[in-house]
Amino acid sequence: MKGLEISKAFYDEYGKPMLEERFPELVPYLAAGLIGSGSECYGYDDEVSRDHDFEPGFCIFLPGEEVVDRKAAFALERAYAGLPREFMGLRRALVSPVGGARHGVIRTADFLMDKTGTNDGVLSLYEWLTLPDYSLSEVVNGEIFEDRYGGITAVRDRLRHRPQDVRLKKLAGHLLLMAQAGQYNYLRCLRHGETGAAQLAVTEFVKNAMAAAFLLNDAYQPYYKWSFRALRELDKLPFMAELLEYLLTTDNEKDTRDEKIDVMEGIAADVIGELQAQGLTQAVCGDLEKHAYSVNDRIADAQIRNMHILAAV
Repeated sequence: MKGLEISKAFYDEYGKPMLEERFPELVPYLAAGLIGSGSECYGYDDEVSRDHDFEPGFCIFLPGEEVVDRKAAFALERAYAGLPREFMGLRRALVSPVGGARHGVIRTADFLMDKTGTNDGVLSLYEWLTLPDYSLSEVVNGEIFEDRYGGITAVRDRLRHRPQDVRLKKLAGHLLLMAQAGQYNYLRCLRHGETGAAQLAVTEFVKNAMAAAFLLNDAYQPYYKWSFRALRELDKLPFMAELLEYLLTTDNEKDTRDEKIDVMEGIAADVIGELQAQGLTQAVCGDLEKHAYSVNDRIADAQIRNMHILAAV
């Protein structure tokens, strides 16, 4: 059973009855679920995941102190700590995991401050352009089991998609870096005899192609160690995962380098095809750089459009 399912079962069997029996006056203001950091919040956990920071648990999200004061929050913390120490053969940790508490009683404002840098999830233009995808993905992943107050659900709904102009700015930057790394610098580095630099070019191409794929799906890219798995689950361009993995895990000898150049050009063509399908470019060529500037030209907000094309990457 996956961690998210274990969390929901633990909440249903012990958490929800505890809240309803001991804190009926607070229940209308609380939310419960499992979101944030950890492979279990994405459904990516397996046996290896259980070697650290894995336990039966859930989050209880609280509104501000004007609604649920410190005394009530402390009582909730004590009650959560008193839940069974073992469930489905898994023991709850006695100390906080690396990176801070992932379960238990959490102020919604504190959670949002940790993930977005704001206590209400309202982002400025600068924050939209600069916040890493994985941080935003940790706000909208997982599942909220119950939210009668509606606070954290409203924030998750609001942050589930970037503003279109922000998406285009990021996409333009990643397309340009794909062009520079894969369609230009990889082969030139090899011709210079700079094999290390050539492999860096491959890595840059892969990183930016992956970012472009998530942007074309209007999805947030999770933390890098889960990116390939998440890429395989996208609706558009999921096959890129296998191709990008090939680029990263093969050498740069003569026969392989020619194949890798073909693969990179094929990926570029697939990305361009998706750009055209979505009406995001007016360029008609195989040069990703030209498509990058065409995408940037489609940005409606003049302030964002006139920023350096790499401002959001």
